[in-house]
Amino acid sequence: MRARALLGIGGNIGDVEANMRAALAAIDGRDDTTVAAVSRLYRTPPWGVTDQPWFFNACAAVDTSLSPRELLELCLSTERALKRERLERWGPRTIDLDVLDYAGRAFEDEALTLPHPRIGARAFVLVPLADIAPDTMVDGQTVAARLIGLDRAGIEPASEDGAWWRAPAEVTATVPAPSA
Repeated sequence: MRARALLGIGGNIGDVEANMRAALAAIDGRDDTTVAAVSRLYRTPPWGVTDQPWFFNACAAVDTSLSPRELLELCLSTERALKRERLERWGPRTIDLDVLDYAGRAFEDEALTLPHPRIGARAFVLVPLADIAPDTMVDGQTVAARLIGLDRAGIEPASEDGAWWRAPAEVTATVPAPSA
């Protein structure tokens, strides 16, 4: 049985758009996970650590037979394949893949809390999420309702639609199967 999960995707080092395309293509190329929808690509100001380059961010809906933890492992292995280094919390990165929601269900273990506990205050997540899942509930409100009054300063579309990721990727990621 497949579940619909929502992913946040971003980065600000190197060819971020190519890395994001490669990550989505690698995930979509698997038998257990299919990319169902992708938001527009957005250029966003840094958040948390603000003395760093601007980001590109997007969200994707995926249909998967993986468990929430297996999906997290897939995201982490995809990041590693694309040379992600975790040096500083909220710092610069080549790619960032976050599991935001898994079929609207709550899930928590030592590595993953769902729904993602901090998306309700992050316009750089909610703006692209509204493109593909405006009725998803976040902190008791829909994504669309959460965006009302939220500071979106500096967030601007960098693509016309969600087809940006279908362009040929210059970076190829080989992603191993998640470990159980």
